[in-house]
Amino acid sequence: MADPLTRPEGPDQPARAIAGRWNDHLSQARRRSEHTVRAYVATAHRLIDFLAGHLGESVDGPALTALTPADLRAFLTVRRSGGLGNSSAARELSALRGFLAFAAAEQGNHATLPRLRAPKKARSVPRPISPDEAISLAEEVAEDASEEWIAARDYAVLMLLYGSGLRVAEALGLTGAALPLGEALSVTGKRSKTRIVPLLAQVREAIELYARLCPYPIERGQPLFRGAKGGPLRGEIVRRSVRKARQVLGLSERTTPHALRHSFATHLLGRGADLRSLQELLGHASLSSTQIYTAVDSAHLMDVYRNAHPRA
Repeated sequence: MADPLTRPEGPDQPARAIAGRWNDHLSQARRRSEHTVRAYVATAHRLIDFLAGHLGESVDGPALTALTPADLRAFLTVRRSGGLGNSSAARELSALRGFLAFAAAEQGNHATLPRLRAPKKARSVPRPISPDEAISLAEEVAEDASEEWIAARDYAVLMLLYGSGLRVAEALGLTGAALPLGEALSVTGKRSKTRIVPLLAQVREAIELYARLCPYPIERGQPLFRGAKGGPLRGEIVRRSVRKARQVLGLSERTTPHALRHSFATHLLGRGADLRSLQELLGHASLSSTQIYTAVDSAHLMDVYRNAHPRA
């Protein structure tokens, strides 16, 4: 029998209707990304599946609001036994708190929620790749494409991630309204916040070449980047292509599409960009999210020092 914690939905329970309404709340009222909503609601369903066996009774709103810290610890223990790491466990706990708070508010229950301390997670420093590696990665992905227009598409997407610091979802969320291109691009990021990012000449030329070769009409309301059959290009296609290319080039497993965004930030900081400007370019809500790149640059300087200094 499959582990109930790995299924998006198990046997029907009254609490599933609450999870459904929470789904709508996250996507409409909170304007969370599709990926975040899917992950958070999946956690809610895993909790419901677990509680059905743990409590031995129907899981409804009152059952959710009556949970104790011991109940949540039991759930997380099962999740951790399946290999869940500290970072993922912290995200799971954050989703649980949100779901339980929503369930309590629906019933007019404002009692204190069960409190658990989130697992400590190391603050990881993004690993940038060099400009040459970024270009080589984009070229290798393009060379492996099955058709000329797909090669142009893949090259344009990866150059956009590195050249403008976009998230994958932001690049794939662009529409034909972005054409014709200028020296800057309007991008819609997390929580529907819009920002302006620079568009290098090389990036602009790559996108324009793709647009000329694309066999599907690129209309204002339609996705700019298309899949092989004309639908929206999916992020997993981009990630899969990068995984294959990095193996050919012998690059680290940390070389992902998102690493190109890290490289954009690190290289700008290394060339004198100030944190406030970098915050705006990356679309970070708080400066603390941007400050991690100072650690990246310091780490790079230490690597240079160790490799160059005769006494290092």
